[in-house]
Order: sequence, then C-alpha cells, then structure tokens
Amino acid sequence: MRNLDFSSWQGLLSTLFGLAVITLIGVGIRLLAQQTIQQRRERENRQINERLRTLIAAYKTLGGSFSGNLAVDPTHLRDLRQRSERAASAGATNTAAGSAMTPAALDEARSGSDRSRRIRDAVEGALADIILLGTEEQVRLAANAATELTAGRPVHVHELVVSLRDFIRRVLDLEPLAAELSIPKQGPARQAAARGKGDGAGQGDAKGGGSRGIGGAGAGMGAGMGLGLGGGLAHDDGPGHRDAT
Repeated sequence: MRNLDFSSWQGLLSTLFGLAVITLIGVGIRLLAQQTIQQRRERENRQINERLRTLIAAYKTLGGSFSGNLAVDPTHLRDLRQRSERAASAGATNTAAGSAMTPAALDEARSGSDRSRRIRDAVEGALADIILLGTEEQVRLAANAATELTAGRPVHVHELVVSLRDFIRRVLDLEPLAAELSIPKQGPARQAAARGKGDGAGQGDAKGGGSRGIGGAGAGMGAGMGLGLGGGLAHDDGPGHRDAT
C-alpha cells in the first residue's frame, strides 16, 4: 500500500496498471491450476470408469451362474478332438456289439464339450482382464486360477467373484451386503451355442431343390401343353388336306 500513488494522474494510472497486471497474473495462475486439476480428475475418472466397466464384465462372466456345474473345464480343442474320436470309436464298438449310440446322443456330447470350451475361453479372457486391472488380492486369485487351468485341473472361481463383487460395490459407494445374507456359490456364465453354417446350407439346398422341382413341373406342363396343341392342329389339318386332294 505504501507504493500506491494517488497524488497525480500519472501516479494514479501507473498504480491502476500495476494492480491490473498483478490481478491478471493471479487469475492466469488460478485458471492454469484449475485446468491442470480438472484434466487430472478427468483422467482419473476415465481410468476408474474403464476399470469398473472391465471388472463388471469379468464379474458377469465369472459369476453369471448359480446352478449346475460351477467348475471351469480346462479341456482344449485337441482334447475335444481326441475325446470325439474315442466317442466315435466307442460308438462303432457298441454298434458292432448290438448297442449302438444314437446320433442324438453323439450330437449332445459334442454340443456339451463345445459349450464347456466356450466357457473356458470366456473365463480365460476375464482372468486376463482381472490380472491387468484388478486389485492385489484379485490378481493373486486370478493368477492362481490361470495356473490351475494351465495345469489342466478344474477351477472354481467363487472366491474371486466375491472379491470382485465387494470391490465394485465399495467403489460405487454402495452399502456392503449384510453378513446374514446367504448367496449361493457363483460360477461362470453359460455361453449360448452359435448356429452353424450347416443349417443355412441345408435350408438353401432345400430351397434350391424346391425351385428345381417347381421348374421341372413347369417344364413338364409346358411340354404336355405343346404336345396337346400340336396333336390338335394336326387333327384339324388332316381333313382339310384330304379335301384339297
């Protein structure tokens, strides 16, 4: 305040100019700090949202089933092929022995093996996401499950599902679940079977056969009509031709 000079117009203008410069510098520093803090918060929010989205998807994959077989089958495609070959040989042996395995049973066995393989693939993807974005406890549980799958042993993921559920509810500021609440054990969600191209090909062949049948019928009708008309014309021309002769 001692440097403020209001005794003359020159002093007043210089004082006001100095105050304006100081004010602009302060406002600029404040705006820069606010922008930096806002960018940091936006980056943290994006990270939290992406992490939550990934972990929620992993939770739905690992804990989407409450009944049935909750263990993850570690069987690979080569094992499925060997199992299918053994099943085919067993079916041939049973056929030779007089107790043949029906095609429906073979299809059911193949579909069940294919579904377990799809479940295993989905669980492996969810475990990879948890190892990338999970907490220390979740990474440890996911690594143990991945190790068991690699060793070819069935895996139960209920403990990992509980850890994911508690973490997601805590991050979303939801109240914790009551201790007396009894939740059944959760396992991997059942993956829907994809429709193969064989059905579409069979329908296409059926449609093609129907169109060929319709075309054949049309050709037969056209030939019959042509022969009938030709015979009638020959019958009409016969007497006239005899009269002319």
